[in-house]
Amino acid sequence: MSTPSAFPTVAIIGKHGDPPAVEDLLALARFLEGRGHRVVFESATATDLGRVASQSLTPQQIGEQAQLAIVVGGDGTMLGIARQLAPYRVPLIGVNQGRLGFMTDIPSDKMLPVLADMLDGKVESEQRSLLAGTVIRDGQPSFHGLAFNDVVVARGSGAGMIELRVTVDGQFMYNQRSDGLIVSTPTGSTAYALAAGGPILQPQLGGIVMVPIAPHALSNRPIVLSDDREIEIELSSGRDCSVNFDMQSVITLHVGDRVLLKRSSDVVTFLHPLGWNYFDTLREKLHWNEYPSTSGQLK
Repeated sequence: MSTPSAFPTVAIIGKHGDPPAVEDLLALARFLEGRGHRVVFESATATDLGRVASQSLTPQQIGEQAQLAIVVGGDGTMLGIARQLAPYRVPLIGVNQGRLGFMTDIPSDKMLPVLADMLDGKVESEQRSLLAGTVIRDGQPSFHGLAFNDVVVARGSGAGMIELRVTVDGQFMYNQRSDGLIVSTPTGSTAYALAAGGPILQPQLGGIVMVPIAPHALSNRPIVLSDDREIEIELSSGRDCSVNFDMQSVITLHVGDRVLLKRSSDVVTFLHPLGWNYFDTLREKLHWNEYPSTSGQLK
């Protein structure tokens, strides 16, 4: 067994308000403590578990004190904590208790043996980009946010189409009438952008995906830009419009508001089990489960 020198303090983050996960979280804590790691809990997770206050840390405190964070839940849980820990460069391991699990790739029933190997150094590391966004109203910044998956400008459920004016690096791109526009990182290309007809980008690819939602003109197609571009989306007309960051921060937009987007200087670091393969994830989650048989025919 290795010493915990690489990760003296390990933070555990669970899905808030998920009673079935309690036993897994406690088992994980006992496992880590048995290996000699100092274990701390994200504050909402600690509340769910009833742990003592000394073991409870805010995301900022986790960023300052922990060398590793293990997220037990689904992709939504990972999204929330990844944005908060990105400025601190704390690597993340995801244990899946959700449904899809594009970012939480370790099955919960294999959690402890897989983590034992990873903590012994059998890991693959990758870095993923985020989007930084600013809402400009009346010439002044009114909101700043980060998105790990996507930023979505969209109409309200009872409203008609909206009109957006889009520029890239100050160059006019188009006026678009649609239900909205998705601006996605490579990580988010398998989320809402995929459902709206966008392409899948490998996470390591330096790109930003723009996918219109139900555009009025069928010639408005998804486009991939290099991730050193700055995108500006102005709401030209429409009502009940909003912009959301990872579906978790929602801001109402007024006509004339502008949303400025660019790649964040922060990154998220994921640790995966040795031998992890992104295409394995896509095959499993998107049911690309046709494997060549020994006879050369598909099963």
